[in-house]
Amino acid sequence: MLYMHYCKNCQRVHLLNGHKQLCPKCDESLTELRIPYMDYVNMDIQEREAFREKCADEQQLASLSTTYRMFKYSKWYKETLKKEEVNLN
Repeated sequence: MLYMHYCKNCQRVHLLNGHKQLCPKCDESLTELRIPYMDYVNMDIQEREAFREKCADEQQLASLSTTYRMFKYSKWYKETLKKEEVNLN
């Protein structure tokens, strides 16, 4: 499945498969967006730029973002927990 993400560091909107946590360009944290893929691809250039500018604003980004509710069951979350356990020992 495809999901829209925003990278605060790059200030870019990314279309990525799955619920990614790191930017493919800069390896910084991503924010998953609520906008459906088809809504985004149907925007023209000006609408996409306006949307990207909204994402750059922290308050607006909070209203545009979502939290993947099944993250505790995901592979990356389990791997993160394992890494933290190794680092603590």
